[in-house]
Amino acid sequence: MDSVSFVGPPDIEVTMASTQALTSSVLDPSHDALLPVVGADQMVPTVGGDTVPYVNFDTAASAPCLESVWATVGELLPWYSSVHRGAGFLSQVTTSVLESARRTVSEFLGAPAEMSVMFTRNTTDAINLLSSALPSGTSVITYASEHHANLLPWRRHQAAVLTVPSTAEETLEVTASAMRAARKGPLLLAVTGASNVTGEIWPLAELVRLAHAHGAQVIVDAAQLAPHRAINLAALGADYLAISGHKLYAPFGAGALVGRPDWLDAAQPYLCGGGAVRHVSVDNVTWLTGPARHEAGTPNLVGIAALAAACNSLAGVGMDNVARHEAGLLERLLEGLHGLASTVYSMWPPGHDHVGVVSFNLDGFTHGKLAAILSAEYGIGVRDGSFCAHPLVDQLTAKDRSSGGAVRASLGVSSNIGDVDRLLDALRRIVTEGPAWCYRLVSGRYVPEPDTRPRPRIANLDI
Repeated sequence: MDSVSFVGPPDIEVTMASTQALTSSVLDPSHDALLPVVGADQMVPTVGGDTVPYVNFDTAASAPCLESVWATVGELLPWYSSVHRGAGFLSQVTTSVLESARRTVSEFLGAPAEMSVMFTRNTTDAINLLSSALPSGTSVITYASEHHANLLPWRRHQAAVLTVPSTAEETLEVTASAMRAARKGPLLLAVTGASNVTGEIWPLAELVRLAHAHGAQVIVDAAQLAPHRAINLAALGADYLAISGHKLYAPFGAGALVGRPDWLDAAQPYLCGGGAVRHVSVDNVTWLTGPARHEAGTPNLVGIAALAAACNSLAGVGMDNVARHEAGLLERLLEGLHGLASTVYSMWPPGHDHVGVVSFNLDGFTHGKLAAILSAEYGIGVRDGSFCAHPLVDQLTAKDRSSGGAVRASLGVSSNIGDVDRLLDALRRIVTEGPAWCYRLVSGRYVPEPDTRPRPRIANLDI
């Protein structure tokens, strides 16, 4: 791969000097997983009757649970109780866990001290929270390349959806033009940190400076950026940032919105209920300010603790090491794909920085059927379709008429060279030999016919 660079000042921690520099120490075959995860040794059946180790290339959708996170959850559960205002010792312990988790998430993201950390269900919930809190008359600028979570919530406001830019430089030009054309009043720029389709990192530092020069605030959808790169929110200068625990190896249903308090403290509460109030009378209510204002109801303490534990584990191993680990695997994967009859999708020309997310199609195979073959015959999990980013995928695949979808392979801290080689070997066999099984469409999805793979037995569940 060519040397690549991230547009922005060198003190922004999402900066990478080049992919080559990152890969220099990780290309030997002994390159192994960086952090252990639950299920790393999971065996799965194939339609041929074999049982093989599962290869997980679907971490961009939901990452596996770190073993350290699972250990934290196990230690916490005997102490579980309701947080805040409880006189019992367990309640005091869990309240401390919650507020400590708030500090941990803030530190992991390098947030300024004045920013609030509000716990949500996920990135989608966090962005919807901010959308509900925008002042009346706010205009929003976003891009057609965004995940639906950072596209649809803004439709309740005056939203300008910019076409997918052809270069990072064009992104700045069209954004500046849109800001000049925006109506008077509050203005918000909503942008992803890293594309969940192509893995390309957006020029965040430049966009933040541009937005602030026009008096706009900025929300960064960091669902895909945070698991792969260090973020220093104070240095970056963005006003809000949203993350999901299930992308950060803590799949227990918690996320966070981190941001400045002015709009949030002035807005009506996201949820109305206990915990968000200072006092309630029969005909009046006084709402709290700060995170509690938007966190009514009993919080997901286990999910919040899991998210904090994941942040601590990732910070402990070092996000620079996460980036190095991933870069070597990404280069190996891309080289292998380019050696096949495949199309690898990107928004921008070669030379732009990527996280470990790759979307592609293989000549002669629909994306859905290829994903089904990889799963049923090789025990390899990928994602296919449009990845909740329909406008972007439609545009990328229109050129090669790939029926509006692609296959996505995503890397993480548990990925290793053996995983990459298994995927590439499987794709080579599929190209040369074709599928060994029959497949049919059922409700729009390809399934093996017959599907001979037995389902596991999981206690107290029917599957």
